[in-house]
Amino acid sequence: MAGKGSAAPTPVAALLSGALPGGAERLLEARIRRDWRQLVGPEIARRCQPAELRNRTLELTVDNSPWLQELALREAELLGRLNQRYGADAVRAIKVSLGALAREPAAYDRRRAGKPDRPTGEEMQMIDAAVTLITAPELQRLARRLFERACVAARVRRGAT
Repeated sequence: MAGKGSAAPTPVAALLSGALPGGAERLLEARIRRDWRQLVGPEIARRCQPAELRNRTLELTVDNSPWLQELALREAELLGRLNQRYGADAVRAIKVSLGALAREPAAYDRRRAGKPDRPTGEEMQMIDAAVTLITAPELQRLARRLFERACVAARVRRGAT
């Protein structure tokens, strides 16, 4: 039972986004990727996917020119959907560019690949630098594990496994 003056539990995402530079934007980007098909529908999701969220600008990759034009025309609609779901001004602009879509992460099965993926040496250096800002040992361990998995997942999305 909570005593007088005790605070409600704080979600790990809130702790990480406050403790790590750029953490909030990376977490929002991950949420957008996770929700993309539901957010835009299967037709758009088949032709377009989020590439990166940088400075509140969502960069999208689209696989052909007609869809590039279509999404440019529907920018206001997409911004409305994003900001309705993730909060006002979560995404300020959308930039659409032509390119190859990454393969679906579900197509990759680490167990069938025969070896567990680990972050590269460069990725581990970035992770080490980020988690040193966290003073609580258990939270630091959890953050390290989260970032290691995020690095591997990002490589899988890019097809660079």
